Amino acid sequence: MLDGSGTIQSTTLTLRKPTREDGEAIWQLIRACKPLDENSMYCNLVQCDHFADTCVIAETPEQGVVGWVSGHMVPSDPDTIFVWQVAVSPDARGMGLGGKMLSHLINREHTKHVTRMQTTITLDNDASWALFKRFTSRMGGELTHEPHFKRNDHFGGHHDTEHMVTIQLRETGVRKAA
Repeated sequence: MLDGSGTIQSTTLTLRKPTREDGEAIWQLIRACKPLDENSMYCNLVQCDHFADTCVIAETPEQGVVGWVSGHMVPSDPDTIFVWQVAVSPDARGMGLGGKMLSHLINREHTKHVTRMQTTITLDNDASWALFKRFTSRMGGELTHEPHFKRNDHFGGHHDTEHMVTIQLRETGVRKAA
């Protein structure tokens, strides 16, 4: 249900693995979350189908899909999960949903062994920096970053430099909920 400001007020938030049937809803969510890079609907279908163990959907009975995290295990480093994209519906922002989805992701059976989380962020993306810094703090981790995909070397001058953010996670014990 929406309150008067358009914000979701729900007592039932479900975090789960996606299914192929979620692909179109995820694609629509990402399109509504400017300035996120839009991928093809097919890409989102493949993420749901092949990478469900490393992706998270947040949904409410009232609004359906309100959050999405896509990620994958780094093939050359099986202790590292790479978070490709975090999307939170404009109506669900300010509820800590991004951090909840990231915590859910690293506490799954398939990812409990992970000791590092990586993502790339442009320097001007304040919302992503805030999310990953809060997540790092809540997890008791350490965040470092360095330029990775560079504006001129990798994007032909068409996209800002993406910094590789690496979060060293606690290796043992129960991980805190974010």
